[in-house]
Amino acid sequence: MSILHRAHFTISAAQIDQLPPPGPPEVCFVGRSNAGKSSAINVLANQRKLAFSSKTPGRTRLINMFGIPDPLSPGDFLGHLVDLPGYGYAAVARHERQDWAEILGDYLATRPSIAGIVLLVDIRRGVTELDMRLAQWIAPTGKPVLALLTKADKLPYGKRIKAVADVRRQLQEIGALHALPFSSTDRIGLPEATEYIENWISPKVVP
Repeated sequence: MSILHRAHFTISAAQIDQLPPPGPPEVCFVGRSNAGKSSAINVLANQRKLAFSSKTPGRTRLINMFGIPDPLSPGDFLGHLVDLPGYGYAAVARHERQDWAEILGDYLATRPSIAGIVLLVDIRRGVTELDMRLAQWIAPTGKPVLALLTKADKLPYGKRIKAVADVRRQLQEIGALHALPFSSTDRIGLPEATEYIENWISPKVVP
């Protein structure tokens, strides 16, 4: 069983200073509001309702942390999965979008326990202007990035491969970037994504 399957909700925070002190490795999930972020977290954790998945994009307005318990040290965590506010949904008031952007940017810039960043990109849309803004925030952190090209089941294999190459080219400023097609529905890319995230949290095999 993947260590990610043990994840459970620990805290929601509206501001950075409401988070627990930095500690175990954190893997944060960022992306446009309709890129399938919550669905990706749920399938990686093998839980249907761990992260809130709404039919109305832009509903994730808090930083949500999901702890992965340490089986060898009860009460402690191996690490956390962190669901950051969905970015850029147009139907939300402009001042609210700005607030979310500041929270997201502050977290990426100041949180020392970030071990890796999962960037969700809708494979059908490719890299948008908003994705490029996210990339500009991510690049200075120097953290490794896994780009999941979500909804890959909507494209044939050949187009998926081309989309991956395009994303790598467009986001090359990030540096340590790995990209792969991903589908929460058909579980495309799930084993490889799981392995990447597990290695960020705990390089050793955990019983």
